[in-house]
Amino acid sequence: MVEAVWLTLKLATVTTVLLLLLATPLAWWLARGRSPLKPFVGALVALPIVLPPTVLGFYLLIALGPESPLMTAFKPFGIRTLAFTFEGLVIGSLVYSLPFAVQPLRNAFLAIGDEPLEVAATLGAGKADIFTRVALPLALPGYAVAALLAFAHTIGEFGVVMMLGGGIPGETQVLSIEIYRLVESLEWDKAHQLSALLLAFGFLAALTLLLLEKRRSAPA
Repeated sequence: MVEAVWLTLKLATVTTVLLLLLATPLAWWLARGRSPLKPFVGALVALPIVLPPTVLGFYLLIALGPESPLMTAFKPFGIRTLAFTFEGLVIGSLVYSLPFAVQPLRNAFLAIGDEPLEVAATLGAGKADIFTRVALPLALPGYAVAALLAFAHTIGEFGVVMMLGGGIPGETQVLSIEIYRLVESLEWDKAHQLSALLLAFGFLAALTLLLLEKRRSAPA
């Protein structure tokens, strides 16, 4: 049980850190870019929200399996598959939780407006300086929301990790899979303990999000 808790926290932490790094340029482009491809990319990013997790997990299982063309580049290193591995779970979690990181960051970048960026540009700031010294500080509340959502969403995922990880103890058996296993084996007391733990965490996450939103909307 402790092993499942540790593995879940490890997966959520790694996923959240990587998501914030990956989602930042994508959210900035979706917020400030002018490409006609934006609606299509935005829809692709949002797809995990509407797609059944088992469907997403099934296609990820194929993509990361030994027969996938994507795995060809890894074969010289002795890696035939990433399915049923922790690394595979990280990839699956990145895809599954991507919209929960991108959307808050996109909204934060949109909320900045054009004026602060234009003022910085007229003062001679380059694009990199405008982003790091103006946009990022103003978007910090969005980063807090994105990090919390990505972390909480990864903690609670089931369908994707079940399809892609299979519930290998110590490798891919996260909390949601452990609860499922305990219920199957009629270990109700232990299932209650873990379920209550996730229930408490979910409540605290939702409460924190509401408090963050209230603080952002409060008049200065």
